[in-house]
Amino acid sequence: MNTMRQFTPREFKIPALTGISATTVEEHIKLYQGYVKNANAIQDKIVEYRKDREANAYVIGELRRRLSFEYDGMRNHEVYFSSLEGGPAPLAEGSPLRAAIEADCAPFDEFIAGFKAMAASVRGIGWAVLWYDRTDRRLMTSWVDEQHLGHFNGCAMILGLDMWEHSYVADYQPSGKKRYIDDFFANLNWAAIEDNFKRAQG
Repeated sequence: MNTMRQFTPREFKIPALTGISATTVEEHIKLYQGYVKNANAIQDKIVEYRKDREANAYVIGELRRRLSFEYDGMRNHEVYFSSLEGGPAPLAEGSPLRAAIEADCAPFDEFIAGFKAMAASVRGIGWAVLWYDRTDRRLMTSWVDEQHLGHFNGCAMILGLDMWEHSYVADYQPSGKKRYIDDFFANLNWAAIEDNFKRAQG
């Protein structure tokens, strides 16, 4: 095999957002497209170097480590951007996702407050994430460092809040992290999160 199957960047139809400028969204999507491009380039390099696996074993190993960063950056952003498509929509009182959040995490308002606090309080770059654990069939939350350190094995990302500075600093300045988090939830289309939940359940 001389090539690997290539990843294709998704297109997102994101309306005008509260607080988050169109310029930030445009630049952020370019960054996402860079993850896709880099993941494809790394795959091509692996194919090239494995023609002599023994001589290039170290290089191939380092490329595979880098691939996890680029790949997870691609997939994390797909969850993030898709959750902003279609305009804001609340999570219905009787929805299966809301029931699962309240069963596995906390009453809904407490869950939102706790999720926001997690996103605001962790210093450094990364993601605040709501996961669906396919093994125990339950929801969990966690912080992911960078793009790829701390992912829960076997879990699907249901909701991902990008806390890298590129996602908010141009609009909010470093001191405006809390306002960015509040605006993200004000812009959130919970129907998209509900769809993620349904797909994760299989």
